[in-house]
Amino acid sequence: MKQEHLQPVIVTVGIITVSSSRTSETDTSGLTISEIMKKSGFSVTHYRIVPDRIDAIRAGLEQAKAHANCIIINGGTGLTHDDCTIEAVAPLIEKTIDGFGELFRMLSFQEIGTSALLSRAVAGTYRQCIVFCIPGSTPAVILATEKLIAPEIVHILSHATK
Repeated sequence: MKQEHLQPVIVTVGIITVSSSRTSETDTSGLTISEIMKKSGFSVTHYRIVPDRIDAIRAGLEQAKAHANCIIINGGTGLTHDDCTIEAVAPLIEKTIDGFGELFRMLSFQEIGTSALLSRAVAGTYRQCIVFCIPGSTPAVILATEKLIAPEIVHILSHATK
């Protein structure tokens, strides 16, 4: 990344866990995202758990947008009948960041093999925010947050908020 591409950006992080069964006490993935982003020097300014429903996910996104410019949504990205994170978020994305999903699946393939093709990880811009939708397993959260999101978020926001 070229330093001249970076602008002085204050990154504020919103975390949304999509689950009908997790609580704040059992949400290891949300906690992991928070720990990684804080360790990387970013402020976590919003955290919520929402059920696997399109309306709840969109309401959670709107709430997070009021507090954060980097929103990480984990869970609900699979292929089961109740997984609807992508269906809730994708229609709202203004510009997709295709490389995020491509790199996530490539790195995931190195860890879990061909099961990585089931990943529907996506990212894009939404009203001056960057939204990442990632699987909810803790290993997937670590991969996405540590290897892709934390190292690139300042660069991404520098471009997206010009």
